[in-house]
Amino acid sequence: MRVERISRYPVKGLSPEAMEAVDLRPGEGLPDDRRFAFAQGDSPFDPAAPVWLQKRHFACLMANARIAAIRAGYEDGILRLHAPPAPVFEADLRTEAGRSAAAAWMTDYLGEEARGALRFAEAPGHAFTDIAAKAVSILGLNSVRALEEKVGMTLDPIRFRANIHVAGGKPFAEFDWIGREILLGGARLRVFKRTQRCPATEVNPATAERDAKPQKWLREHFGHMDMGVYAEVLEGGRVALGDALEPVQAELLA
Repeated sequence: MRVERISRYPVKGLSPEAMEAVDLRPGEGLPDDRRFAFAQGDSPFDPAAPVWLQKRHFACLMANARIAAIRAGYEDGILRLHAPPAPVFEADLRTEAGRSAAAAWMTDYLGEEARGALRFAEAPGHAFTDIAAKAVSILGLNSVRALEEKVGMTLDPIRFRANIHVAGGKPFAEFDWIGREILLGGARLRVFKRTQRCPATEVNPATAERDAKPQKWLREHFGHMDMGVYAEVLEGGRVALGDALEPVQAELLA
């Protein structure tokens, strides 16, 4: 199997940034992945004492499909948000004024969906991921193809918001890696959990419309609601497009 796409999502719920390569570190996810979020007005998130919270406390595709229409970019402290036909919005996240402006922009964009005034959320070392553990999410493209064949509909793999897309192997081969180590480029990881899917996957990343039912379809055709896996980085290293993913043989772990 080989790496076909590497993605990070700087802002929880917003669009991905494609990467040609990434340096993974032990015990961490991708650098800057889910580093920021927009906390709902009634969210209990406290940046002075950050703890993991469920996604419903933040702007997210599960509840706010229209944020899929926002094209986000982050570089050197500058966040860019673009929701055509409006002009590109820029905010310097290194300043309180910039963070406040970004929160006000998102509050205005969500309109009635915003539960009060949103807050821009960030805390050193904290990631706004869907699970409490820091991990790399991996998606087998042949698994997506298998679901497409069952339902007769093309599904953009971006719907599943994984960090690493891999080609090759049998559909759902990644489920066989649970509890095993894998070599991914120059890094070694341990796969520990299947990724159970939520209504966020209903949202078309190109149109921001809810036009599919991957949860329902997975359950009907495969008996589960899982697509992809989570893996913990054991040994850091560089991962680039075209790199191999290989499960570590059991005898090598003995």
